[in-house]
Amino acid sequence: MSKIALITGATAGIGEACAHVFARERYDLILTGRRTDRLEKLSTQLKKEYNVDSKLLTFDVRDREEVISNLEALPDEWKKVNVLVNNAGLSQGLDPIQNGSYDDWETMIDTNVKGLLYVTKVVSNWMISNGFGHIVNLGSIAGKEVYPNGNVYCASKHAVDALNKGMRIDLLPYGIKVTAVHPGAVETEFSEVRFKGDKTRAKKVYDGFEPLVAKDIAETIWFAVSRPAHVNINELIVMPTAQATATNIFRK
Repeated sequence: MSKIALITGATAGIGEACAHVFARERYDLILTGRRTDRLEKLSTQLKKEYNVDSKLLTFDVRDREEVISNLEALPDEWKKVNVLVNNAGLSQGLDPIQNGSYDDWETMIDTNVKGLLYVTKVVSNWMISNGFGHIVNLGSIAGKEVYPNGNVYCASKHAVDALNKGMRIDLLPYGIKVTAVHPGAVETEFSEVRFKGDKTRAKKVYDGFEPLVAKDIAETIWFAVSRPAHVNINELIVMPTAQATATNIFRK
């Protein structure tokens, strides 16, 4: 088989863009997400454009048993994963702590932190057995600073930052690389999900400046993954030119 990349949250945005970049680089793909129709459409497109094979796994990373059962059911040859991109993640709401929604908090923590852990535990053990692997964790500028009303989302991405550093230490004896990529403003479905389908409000997030797009981050991930064997990029912070911090954006 070709090299294999496992990408979580591949149905849209950065995950979908990563699928295209890794397929272009001749990787076969394990694509996970919650929307079967989108996974099937993506797989067909990748096969047509790049002639790569894909395994499609429909599950929510918040469901530990679904994560474990779906991954472990893969044929042994598909467990020779070279790259894991822990992309699945989201934000819900933008409220001060005293007005926050319990459901929103649980969704963010269960997806961004626990879901990442569930997938990583399974795949990191494959990598240890295989003797190779590279884990890329999608963080955020929200994991490097805190902004108004971002409380729990920022906390979840600070957790990703800490877990990335912990993985780097824990997996060091096995030669497994670990990298975090922390984007600033990327125009995907992110804000639409945060605002629960309010497209007008979501669009305003990106008014007046040129944000990053999903492909920018996918290419950054590929840069990190494609370094020589002796090189590990521990983390990268990637921002639009117009953005200096989470809250400092030059809008025209």
